[in-house]
Amino acid sequence: MVEPLTRHKPDPIPAIHPLPERLARGRRQAFYEDTKAVLQVPWMGVVTMAFAHYPRFYETLWTGLRPLAASAPFVAACGQLRSRAEDWAAALEPAPIGAALSERGYDAGEIAEIRALIEVFSHGNMPYLLIATQARLLLAGRALSTEMAAPAFAGRHGPEPGRALTLIEPHHADESLAALYADIRTTLGLPFVNTDYRALARWPSYLALAWADLRTRIGTEPYEAAVGAVHQEAMRLASTLPNPGGLSAETLRAAAEADGSAVAISETVALFQWLLPGLVTNVAFLRAQITAPATSASA
Repeated sequence: MVEPLTRHKPDPIPAIHPLPERLARGRRQAFYEDTKAVLQVPWMGVVTMAFAHYPRFYETLWTGLRPLAASAPFVAACGQLRSRAEDWAAALEPAPIGAALSERGYDAGEIAEIRALIEVFSHGNMPYLLIATQARLLLAGRALSTEMAAPAFAGRHGPEPGRALTLIEPHHADESLAALYADIRTTLGLPFVNTDYRALARWPSYLALAWADLRTRIGTEPYEAAVGAVHQEAMRLASTLPNPGGLSAETLRAAAEADGSAVAISETVALFQWLLPGLVTNVAFLRAQITAPATSASA
């Protein structure tokens, strides 16, 4: 059995150039809309927007993986990855925050909105992690499965379609939120704030409370073990899923070379494949915080 790739954070972190949805035009806009439709997500992840900066690379990657992403085995793998990640995050013992939110004036409807938004990311981060993992495997010269059969998934597996995400960008933030964003970047070791946090910052007092608990776990041995387990599970699934599009390492590497940025693309892929297991774990932790009972069983 071929050994899975270890988690790898590029050093230095490469500059990324995500093409925002609002600026995408023509062929890339069409790929953006198709990606969201197939994955049943309301947003184009920073990971795929960064990949789309390299048009030949992203077109080749998405065209090759699209038949898989639309399949029942892929949807099942995403569900399995999510379930395992949520078990590992729960073992970190997130503190329930429902009562604290109520004390701050949040009503049941607002808390339900936060839960619904977390559900969007709980669902949507899984396909993005698997896509990034398969891209990294291929660029490292690893072959995907030789199994071609992948029956299409019929129906809806994602949250019901709703309005586009409202993102609180760094230039929208007041001094308090700007400081929180800076702490998120520093704690996670990233030069940007992921979409998940920028969306949840619609409720800044909620995000500050949730992050205060989460940040105490980041970097601890149990946390790193959970993130490592998410990475390993993503590697296992990405390596064993069918490959109905017949995407090969040679084809994807040739596309990266055609963009004239093979090294930059490899480092960009490695960055996202490194950070996404942590993001998946963090979102699972946030979900556990807000879905747990307001008081512990022993209280």
